Amino acid sequence: MCNAQELPFDLLPPILVQLSDRRDLHACALVSKAFNRVTTPLLYHTLDSRVISKHLIHHPSATLKEKPHLAQYVRHVTETGSVHRGLMPRYPNITQDTLAALSSCSNLHSMTWIDDTSTTGPILLVFLAVLRKLPLRSLTIRTHSDIGEKVWQELITFTGLEKVSIWCMEGPPRVLQGWSTALGKTLTHLELGRCAGVPPTILITVISHLPLLRDLRLKGAPASSIWHILSYLPQLRSLDTEYLGGGGTSGNFRRTQSLPVPGQSAHLQKQPPLPTLRNLIVRATTVDQKIWSWIRELVPNPGLESLKIHAFTLFDNSMMSYVESITGSGHATIPRMFILDMALVHRDTLKRFEVAGAGLMTLGDLDCLTGVFPKLEVLGCNVASRDANSIKQSIRSARNLMTLMAQIRWIPDHTGAVSQHQWTCFTIDDARDLMLRTEDSRLRTIGVGSLLYVGRWIHPGPIFEVVESVAGDKWST
Repeated sequence: MCNAQELPFDLLPPILVQLSDRRDLHACALVSKAFNRVTTPLLYHTLDSRVISKHLIHHPSATLKEKPHLAQYVRHVTETGSVHRGLMPRYPNITQDTLAALSSCSNLHSMTWIDDTSTTGPILLVFLAVLRKLPLRSLTIRTHSDIGEKVWQELITFTGLEKVSIWCMEGPPRVLQGWSTALGKTLTHLELGRCAGVPPTILITVISHLPLLRDLRLKGAPASSIWHILSYLPQLRSLDTEYLGGGGTSGNFRRTQSLPVPGQSAHLQKQPPLPTLRNLIVRATTVDQKIWSWIRELVPNPGLESLKIHAFTLFDNSMMSYVESITGSGHATIPRMFILDMALVHRDTLKRFEVAGAGLMTLGDLDCLTGVFPKLEVLGCNVASRDANSIKQSIRSARNLMTLMAQIRWIPDHTGAVSQHQWTCFTIDDARDLMLRTEDSRLRTIGVGSLLYVGRWIHPGPIFEVVESVAGDKWST
């Protein structure tokens, strides 16, 4: 067995940085002086003010006050408004001590403010005064109430930020009005949690000032405005947006934008190019026929690697009859032409296709999908099948598939009955059979309903082991 003291010092950082549990990092800090030197910066890299005990104060400012030299390692801080109000009676100086500790974090890059109370503004305002003097690159604000006009006027004077995330559930929508121009030369990541009710012209104008954006998340933005927004973001690589149904689609919007203008020559009316998206997430309250053409128009350039559709309500009578004839259910389907059209453009790049909530797929759809996307590694779907073996046959072309997350609707046999095996749903033996369906199979994670199966080879032997557990949040929100 290797002695920890004999490990070369330069190997310790890449090893210890893999630890995510602070208890493990704390244990490593006690091993030796060498381990302590490497682990201490990792322990204080990210600090969270949330209290983990009702009887003791665990706010990190207390430690930084006693040992100010540790502040140099702090890169990210999360502060919670309710902590400062809740501890005020027992710890009257908590805000002042926190501000003093924060001001000593000379290398702070990121700050997150969380507050679910009704009086956000006053405390956040004093934090902003301190943050202004630090090399802040990222700012996230998540509040239940409106942050207030004073806080907003202070915020819009910040410059040099690379990431901004604003989630305020009450008050007027804050979509960087008066701030976007100042951030245009640096901002690469933007999240706006409330765009509903904002006129598309304002939203488009604000985002047009941010040409360096590479990651964009919009909640509540009209679907008809997304295409035009993208035309101003040539470097965008990831988009997370909503499709609210109803209203016009991007195609209607594009036709409106391309109407001839008197006196304007044809070459000046040419549509601007869209960015090459790598990741696209669509959160839909409804799935209708328009959504598929809308998605295709957002990714006209080859290069898409991940497509996720999170849908919570399914309805479209024109799409139900096909599946009803096969399964007797009334679920919307994912059109086969959508799969084929996407493959024409993204066949060589798509690795993740997660659409379990968007509609029911047949085994033929699954066979088609895995055949036209040879690099597919992650598949999330809602599929109709008679048995597990049918699914096995339908994914035979998926040589690179590593993760399969499936909601399965069992189809009755020719007698109209569901077999006993189907009622027991999916078993651990079915999962093992799918994982080892070929000698070169890379499939090691399978989720069926609420169950998760993870397989691995164990040496010596070797023996292939499959472990069954409960799956996590399937929406990944």
